[in-house]
Amino acid sequence: MSAKPSTEQPDVSEATSDGFVRGLSQFIGGPLGSHAVRPDSRPGRFWNAPRIVLALTCLVLALSWVQKSPCMDGNWQKNVQYTRYCYTDVLALYYAEGLNEGKVPYVDHPVEYPVVTGYFMGALGLPVHWYGQDHPDINQGSWFYNANALVLSLFAVATVGIILALRRRRPWDAAIFALSPILLLTATINWDFLAIGLAAYGLYLWTKRKPVWAGVFFGLGAAAKLWPLFILGPILILALRTGRLRPFVSSFIATAVTWAAVNFPVFYWYHESWLRFFRLNSERPIDWGTFWYVGRYLDGKWAAGTEGDQGPFQWLSNNVPTLNYVSYGFFALICLGILLLGLLAPRRPRLSQVMFLVVAAFLISSKVWSQQYVLWLLPLIVLARPKWGAIVAWSIAEVGYLAAFYAELIGAGGKSVIPEGTFVLASTARLVTVGLLFALVAREIWRPELDDVRQSYDGADPEAGPLDGPEAPWATSFRRAFGFGPSPEAIPVELPEPVDKAPAVS
Repeated sequence: MSAKPSTEQPDVSEATSDGFVRGLSQFIGGPLGSHAVRPDSRPGRFWNAPRIVLALTCLVLALSWVQKSPCMDGNWQKNVQYTRYCYTDVLALYYAEGLNEGKVPYVDHPVEYPVVTGYFMGALGLPVHWYGQDHPDINQGSWFYNANALVLSLFAVATVGIILALRRRRPWDAAIFALSPILLLTATINWDFLAIGLAAYGLYLWTKRKPVWAGVFFGLGAAAKLWPLFILGPILILALRTGRLRPFVSSFIATAVTWAAVNFPVFYWYHESWLRFFRLNSERPIDWGTFWYVGRYLDGKWAAGTEGDQGPFQWLSNNVPTLNYVSYGFFALICLGILLLGLLAPRRPRLSQVMFLVVAAFLISSKVWSQQYVLWLLPLIVLARPKWGAIVAWSIAEVGYLAAFYAELIGAGGKSVIPEGTFVLASTARLVTVGLLFALVAREIWRPELDDVRQSYDGADPEAGPLDGPEAPWATSFRRAFGFGPSPEAIPVELPEPVDKAPAVS
């Protein structure tokens, strides 16, 4: 007689699986609280976990608006935008891009961003300008910032909603996003949440097995900021491992067609304006706080930087085309390692894990790492490795970097605040903590038994979408060529039954 299988859910709540949260939970009575996700939770409770997380997100975004309020009037005297941490490109570029004069993006002024961001700027900025002409008593810059802050905050809330939809069994993971000081300080520095929200919805559609529609939103996101294009790489790795290339090809084509369609009007009629973004990025030298910036600083400790007395990073700083090739090569090399990791890991990696690795690799290797780019990583790390300890350390490093960066900008204006070495130390801490997260995610890909999300979903990948299923035979052969056994997801090989040749007994 076989035992009756248990119908109870395993205890995989965040407060029990995450050591950091388990320790903190002792202050409020232990790991399992009244809002825990469990089969015996009382139905009809209004303040369930998802609603609490959404409310916390709205609260933090409201506090972010308050935190930016000293800069809203545009009267940035005595470096108030840096001393109060309230700088925002949104307000600065309302004037720098000529929106305050009624200039249409790309038509009258070559905007430095991809076209969807430019369309978005014009869609909010031009009505503010037209209204301001009839109402000269309003502060147009403040109105423009507030309109953008509202819409970008809606994108942020939608992103949290998507995280909750992707983690129905682990809703408290989204609290890492909602309560992040990164969200508080950088939510409206630039228009990054436009691309983040579009890419997140594309990922949601992918999990619903709609690769074409997912590609449409990936394409829109890439037309706002190029980084959502990187999502296609992780999808390709999983497609190779499962042998299901059709969903990848469908999503790839939809992404390319969508990106081309929204770019075409500006590309065709205002080609020089369209090229502005690409030319600017190809011509930019080593930017603040990057790996290359740290290397150049260290070069300066033993080389003067003059002709004939330059370290390698100093030389690259003065030879931008070569710097571009080297940084692209560095990124490609890391991506090759991610590809091998994805193909050789004991189990097919979760999609969000590989997405985080690729985007983190891009930031580590890039010559430009603006302070708001940290928002790209925040939802990805919540999906890839929702463990508070390392994320808290990374968040502290990011806040420290932001403080050092603003101090450095004040110093660039002629008033020294901190030594250059302090800024380099803060930049290094940011690089190290992102590298640590990279290593921890890679470790859980290589050792899937350490992955709490897999445990919550019975070993499955909740973001696999149309790529859910067994491993392709070629991937099994590839792993065996490197000395690894078959994956638990490999298709079992049926051996022929042995033939009994013994003579029959009459």
